[in-house]
Amino acid sequence: MHVLVTGGAGFIGSHTCLHLLENGVDVTAFDNFCNSSPDALRRVQELAGRRLQVVEGDVRDTASLHVILNGPTPVDAVVHFAGLKSVGESVAEPVRYYDNNVVGTLHLIEAMQRANVFTLVFSSTATVYGNPAPEHLPLKETAPCGQTHSPYATSKWMVERCLADLHLAQPHWRIARLRYFNPVGAHPSGRIGESPLGIPNNLMPFVSQVASGVRPTLSIFGGDYPTPDGTGVRDYIHVMDLAEGHVATLKYLATRKEGELLTLNLGTGEGRSVLEVVHTFEAVTGQAVPYQIVSRRSGDVPAYYANAAQAQKMLQWHATRTLEDMCADTWRWQTANPCGYQNESNAIYPKGSADSPSTSTVHAISRDNKGI
Repeated sequence: MHVLVTGGAGFIGSHTCLHLLENGVDVTAFDNFCNSSPDALRRVQELAGRRLQVVEGDVRDTASLHVILNGPTPVDAVVHFAGLKSVGESVAEPVRYYDNNVVGTLHLIEAMQRANVFTLVFSSTATVYGNPAPEHLPLKETAPCGQTHSPYATSKWMVERCLADLHLAQPHWRIARLRYFNPVGAHPSGRIGESPLGIPNNLMPFVSQVASGVRPTLSIFGGDYPTPDGTGVRDYIHVMDLAEGHVATLKYLATRKEGELLTLNLGTGEGRSVLEVVHTFEAVTGQAVPYQIVSRRSGDVPAYYANAAQAQKMLQWHATRTLEDMCADTWRWQTANPCGYQNESNAIYPKGSADSPSTSTVHAISRDNKGI
């Protein structure tokens, strides 16, 4: 099986590429590296002991997608991660987010149609649910959607609607819309992980940077919520569990003789408070995490966590890694890579070298295994 992974160098994309390779799947990683590093893919290959094909390009470039999808090695399925993902940035630059996330996906679908590739796994988000009241928890896939509170979330919901309309019009498509909750952690080797540019948008990398002294203190937004310790409760899921969920989804779709539109939550089904995360991190690593409670952020809700029973039923998948695992793996990544991939990125592919990412193949796909 040959899978095209858009945004393959990103946090979740790189871990999914690794898990696909480990399952004997041939992988082409497609990325414009605007918020990721080609070094992630070099490390993925080292960990897997197999090569993948790397193509630098943008999902809005239909011509580049056409070349990949109609290449000498047919693509069987696409896992679509490519897109912008910062909630705050999306508020400041909504048009840029709709262009990248919505228009980019439409160009991808168009290229897939022309190449007769009809299996797509879409990286969505739990933020499509908007801000439900606590009595609606845990969130099921049937919960109301669309009352989104950022252009980022709206762009994901718009793509979900596009995919639903596509499947209605062309029911032979096999489509999965996977709604993640809060991905954290890193590969247990410490070789690949989350490498945010600038100030982290998510809790766990911020916690690890404070623990390592990169940042002086953690601001916790709100300490008076109706939760056990007053801080917000969220569903944190290990990135390796997410990667396994994507491979399980591809396996499921490969068994379907007819088309399908699958919508699934990928989470642990368990809510953890911000203070619980901080104290667990301190206990696991032995590092202090100075913090201060500050005012709530507009739009935040007390608690937000998944009902993931449907994924377990349909995919025979469930999250297995603990919060302690998430903290330990995050800290291992942080200590080994205090600047993320930034120290190595410029030295990975010397300009003009044969291995420099371009719109042509960087690495030949290994053919020694077949998977899924």
